[in-house]
Amino acid sequence: MGKKTSVIVLGAGIVGTCTALHLQQRGHEVVLIDKGDPGQETSYGNSCLIQQESVEPYAFPRSFSALARMALGLGADVHWHANAIPSLAKPLWQYYQNSAPAKHEAITQKYSRLIAHATSEHASLIAATASEDLIQREGFRFVYRSQAAFAEGVARAHRLQRDYGVRHAVLSGDQLAAAEPALQQEMAGAIHWLDPWKVNAPGELVQRYANLFASNGGEIVKEQVLCLGQNTTRPGHSNSKGWQVDTDKGKFEAEQVVIAMGPWSHDFVKRMGYDLPLFIKRGYHQHFQQPKNLNLAMLDAEKGFVLIPTKYGIRLTTGAEFAHINAAPTPIQLQKTQKLALALIGLSEPEPKPPWMGSRPCTADMLPIMGPAPAHQGLWFNFGHGHQGFTLGPMAGRLMAEMISGEPTFVEPVPYLPARFGG
Repeated sequence: MGKKTSVIVLGAGIVGTCTALHLQQRGHEVVLIDKGDPGQETSYGNSCLIQQESVEPYAFPRSFSALARMALGLGADVHWHANAIPSLAKPLWQYYQNSAPAKHEAITQKYSRLIAHATSEHASLIAATASEDLIQREGFRFVYRSQAAFAEGVARAHRLQRDYGVRHAVLSGDQLAAAEPALQQEMAGAIHWLDPWKVNAPGELVQRYANLFASNGGEIVKEQVLCLGQNTTRPGHSNSKGWQVDTDKGKFEAEQVVIAMGPWSHDFVKRMGYDLPLFIKRGYHQHFQQPKNLNLAMLDAEKGFVLIPTKYGIRLTTGAEFAHINAAPTPIQLQKTQKLALALIGLSEPEPKPPWMGSRPCTADMLPIMGPAPAHQGLWFNFGHGHQGFTLGPMAGRLMAEMISGEPTFVEPVPYLPARFGG
């Protein structure tokens, strides 16, 4: 007989950690299980931003020129492994279809309702964990190299402010140069998004959230999950009496289980009969020291990489790599972006720690999967947050806890339920 509890949360990234915290706040006895320390996988290797401006999910490129550029590997923003394409073909095709303008606009309406709570939900946990030392509330910038791209960026920024209240300031090339003396190239201009927050050490912030959970009596178990199964009233009987989680060191039982395993969720739930349109986008980052200080994080909007000042140095992050989750790292994107970043702001040699690689858990309709599993009582899904898992973690944790507790939800959950895919 395993140790019994009320809820088991599988996965201690930011989504799972925040789910455990919010359940605990509602009186549940919670065990949080992960093979590693909280916040040290996908939640660690992000762009260090709580992106309050990111009301539009990333769409799949649809122009012929963009598709040809991706296919030929001409840019630094996208890379792909040929052996991964067969298994990714179906969800990527659905992703492409959902990125058509009318569909993407409808999806954005739903996605923006989640992003609206990004900073406010982080704020309460930041206060509770005394983590103000990790937070900078000065926004970040999209920088543009060409006048044509800059004009398109300005038009988009005005549209997002009109439709969603996304605050921004437009900087000319000269204004950008004055704001960021580290720039070594003349740029067309920038959009300064005013509402996002930068986190100097995202993995550390998640660890502090986890420490709060533990200090309030929550149990964090560092073990590898081997399997998940329903308990029954007697062998061969279908009436569920809760769940059993087997790890490499023991067994745990609970009335309810939340799967919040990020990019590992797909294969895990597939073994339980759920073939969801999920796929991963891998990404890389490398830290550098910089001779001149970079004042704010910036996205090179035309080259597809981000530079972020952190407590570890300047973090250079890449775009998307379509590959199997366990495939060996490929340095192509980092090599390309390092060359571009060196010309843009000047960087020293990389820090001696090897480059980081991780995977973003993405869905074909660009919306996270949050809610009860359609075919299993007491099983809940909280994954598929794509590029914005770090941004949406506290919001996702609260919504999940409200659903499990039977409370009125602060966001209408229907658009994000697993049942939207059937079965």
